[in-house]
Amino acid sequence: MQPLPLKRIIALVAILATACVPAQIAHAAPVASPFSKKAGKLRATACPETAITYGGIPRARQYLDAVMKCLDQSWGAYFGRAGWAFSKPVVRYYEEPASTVCGVAWPEQAAAFYCTERGTLVFPLTGRWIEDRTDLYPFKVAAHEYGHHLQSLLGVWRSYKAKIRTDRQGELKRRFELQADCLSGVFLGSVWGSLRRTGDDWAALLDATRASGDEDGYRSHGKGATRVYWLQRGYRAVSPSACDTWSAPAAKVA
Repeated sequence: MQPLPLKRIIALVAILATACVPAQIAHAAPVASPFSKKAGKLRATACPETAITYGGIPRARQYLDAVMKCLDQSWGAYFGRAGWAFSKPVVRYYEEPASTVCGVAWPEQAAAFYCTERGTLVFPLTGRWIEDRTDLYPFKVAAHEYGHHLQSLLGVWRSYKAKIRTDRQGELKRRFELQADCLSGVFLGSVWGSLRRTGDDWAALLDATRASGDEDGYRSHGKGATRVYWLQRGYRAVSPSACDTWSAPAAKVA
């Protein structure tokens, strides 16, 4: 029996070595994030806060009106630069939770929320989320719910809704909510210079966000540490392209 030629031996070794390497399975994003790097960052703008530690319901509404005006201007300009169609959300205020809203039962334990089918942001003007607050939590909540409006405008909600019938429903919901957290961080980063806040204020917001995480049971929004991660990611990048929670590893959306 004639020995194999050296070149053939080398080729066989290469084939065997390749076969022994485990296949690298790439994470397939269930939803394509529409925010590209080409659209750039959210430009720095001014959005001074109004105090809500006194004045009751009228002052809470004034506070949220000011934040919504900033959100409309900032994101409207961003969409314009990107060449995307933009429309402002409808905003509805309630002095206290009602039995129904947007044609459905008022969501339990919701600070504020977005009615996707009607493009409407709903804000109760009472409750722990906003009454007598001195931190930035109401600001962040408003920016988070606005993030859902952006997701709706760009088709993220439609794509997400088509996927949630799968057994990954909890994870998909977290990816959806965490993207809104990140987008709220982007907005906060873009207006931070006008807020007259300190590092301690930012730390307090991170603490409040961490406390809003869902650690047990059905986790729809993510653990506290996960919510903080995406909020900070958006804040530091000031770019919506940093908010691609859909292609992130599962550990980042726990």
